[in-house]
Amino acid sequence: MALNFHQLHIFYTVAEKGSFSAAAQALHMTQPAVTMQVQSLEDYFGTKLLQRSTKRIDLTEAGRALMPYAKSSIDLIRDTDQAMSAFTKQLKGRLQLGSSLTIGEYILPRLLGPFGQEYPHITISMKVMNTAQIMEEILNHQLNFGLIEAPVNHPDMHMEAVMSDELMLVVPKDHPLAGKSSVTIDEAMRYAFVLREQGSGTRLVMEEQLKKKKIDPASMNVVMELGSTGAVKSAVEAGLGISFLSSSSVKHEVALGLIKLVKISDIKFKRQFYSIYLKSALLPISAVTFLTFLRERDLQQWL
Repeated sequence: MALNFHQLHIFYTVAEKGSFSAAAQALHMTQPAVTMQVQSLEDYFGTKLLQRSTKRIDLTEAGRALMPYAKSSIDLIRDTDQAMSAFTKQLKGRLQLGSSLTIGEYILPRLLGPFGQEYPHITISMKVMNTAQIMEEILNHQLNFGLIEAPVNHPDMHMEAVMSDELMLVVPKDHPLAGKSSVTIDEAMRYAFVLREQGSGTRLVMEEQLKKKKIDPASMNVVMELGSTGAVKSAVEAGLGISFLSSSSVKHEVALGLIKLVKISDIKFKRQFYSIYLKSALLPISAVTFLTFLRERDLQQWL
């Protein structure tokens, strides 16, 4: 019997999850199949790798020694997929991903066209939802990966920055600030704001940057909180207040002269967009190719 990557991947997942049943769920396998593959690996090395008990699974000394090599093999496969994705032009298949609101509605639609021209045989199915929903569907193996607007911490998730963005001050076309090329944050804070709801990625980035400037977000005159970027844009256009939004999300309205973008001279609302997926999962080559596309291309040419 030859040593194979599949068995190392299964062993590593069992050790990470702490049980055969959890590993089986993560790997889309039956528990007996997972157990059999680990036993085959133990037979190959001629030693026990896991100590089994009714409550938990512990690594033996041999298992602890094997763990870094198993992880290295998984990382190597991922790196290999990423390196070769640039040369794989005839990919076929369906890519399922989740995307948070701003990315899904205003960023990705402009990128899927160029990606589709380069990889015409990959079909992308995208769900637009909040970060919590994306994480839940990834954990339940309903999505390959997600793209989100703010970092998250989860022991089973791998997270990586793949795109950058900047929030800009957005004002009605006839607002007192509309004729200015730039203003200070103190000048902007004198006016009424229409903002995204608490907990949204856009709101979190704005509040974090204000706090860094020793400005309490609670001191803002927030006249309205809305659950979508589209609703905020409509409210600003109607003159109900000003806001901070991604410049990519208001490109159309600015071009039509419905609203104005104003630079803040003394603060930058820059942020990263992140990909998230299960640490135990090996992404399909179509997903690796799409993430490589986001990382390595000059996306601003399309945004």
